[in-house]
Amino acid sequence: MNNDFDVVIIGGGVSGCAAFYTLSEYTNIKRIALLEKCDRLASISSSSKGNSQTIHDGSIETNYTAAKASKVKIAADKVMHYALSKGLQNKVIFKMQKLAIGIGDTECDFMIKRHEEFKHIFDGLSFFTKDEIKKIEPKVIEGLNGGDRIENVVASGYLESWCAINFEKLSQNFAEEALKTNNESEIFLNFRVKRIRENQSGGYTITSKDNREINAKFVLVNAGSYSLPLAQHVGYGKDLACLPVAGSFYFVPGTLLRGKVYTVQNPKLPFAALHGDPDVAISGVTRLGPTALAMPKLERSKYLFGNINSELLKIDLKVDALNVVLNLLKDNDIRNYVFRNMLFELPYFGKKLFINDARKIIPSLKIKDLTYAKGFGEVRPQVIDMSAKKLELGEKKILTNRGITFNMTPSPGATSCLGNAEVDTLEIVKYLNKTFDIERFYKDLNVVV
Repeated sequence: MNNDFDVVIIGGGVSGCAAFYTLSEYTNIKRIALLEKCDRLASISSSSKGNSQTIHDGSIETNYTAAKASKVKIAADKVMHYALSKGLQNKVIFKMQKLAIGIGDTECDFMIKRHEEFKHIFDGLSFFTKDEIKKIEPKVIEGLNGGDRIENVVASGYLESWCAINFEKLSQNFAEEALKTNNESEIFLNFRVKRIRENQSGGYTITSKDNREINAKFVLVNAGSYSLPLAQHVGYGKDLACLPVAGSFYFVPGTLLRGKVYTVQNPKLPFAALHGDPDVAISGVTRLGPTALAMPKLERSKYLFGNINSELLKIDLKVDALNVVLNLLKDNDIRNYVFRNMLFELPYFGKKLFINDARKIIPSLKIKDLTYAKGFGEVRPQVIDMSAKKLELGEKKILTNRGITFNMTPSPGATSCLGNAEVDTLEIVKYLNKTFDIERFYKDLNVVV
């Protein structure tokens, strides 16, 4: 068996699969391998259970600035056009309405200003008054006593949008298309990386836990929470630590919301505000969440203390990393948020606490309608820059310029998977002196240059 490859991608989630597809379809690189530690692709963060199944283009994500939304929209449109071009409508990508709602005078004023700023970025973005919301999302307006909620409510969004997606199935489609177009590409499942080391030929040797070896001229690490430990094993990213934040969800009956409903982000909080998402993999339910619970894990487990990671503890138990976290906890809003989210995980009491937050979206919600979504949600790695002494939200790339790159892609990483694949492909073809047919890449994904 020939285990020598031009490019090896570590991580078979949606980011790794997007890079695998892009390199196989649009470059003249022949020998490409995708390594995945599990027995199937996209079974952790990209699983249909591991995320909110949303193309986060920035139109209703109120923590995005206009500049960030403009950038993310370009990447999001690539994913949408890919899915539509492959005929994946109602299999992988789904159309539904989506709204960002403001509740109370302060949030309503914010949403009015935000809509005026963002409508120039998003064609067809519509504004909705309380009476209009009542017609399209009646449960958002219905109060606990059956009448209308007393606060003013406004919204910005779309009555119809290709905004819901099953990233697990998208990952599998990327992989299938890559194998179709390049018969020298290969996928290795159950390949748990133990070590990456430079070899005598100027490339890298990747060794698995069961001592299989694969050689590569270029290594691209898209391993989610595992990317930073792998980087530090090779000697990179020593100034970084990781704050893994696990998100959980609650189920409510699918009849309560007709589409996606997002709320205004508290600017002090570094994590996503509560939102509602009709599930595209399970019929008849809507997810509310995510919660945000920091834990010393690189992935979730069905047990609270399962999968605690010793490598992560070595990375994070440093004075500078702990100081960043302690400084965050000095803020009352952040501290209260963290402790509330810890309590959300408790049996029985967690549901009683969570419903108070959930009623911001569905005021008439009853405790009997709320079910903890056991086994749903996954860990998102939030990077701590120990040199700058701050928490870096969003994606992080460790560029070495030595034939190996490490990506950490929490939200909106899945949405940006093809955009990130484009950036990585440009780096890889330059390093290997190969070519990338970027014009065809743009044409196929309907990108206007």
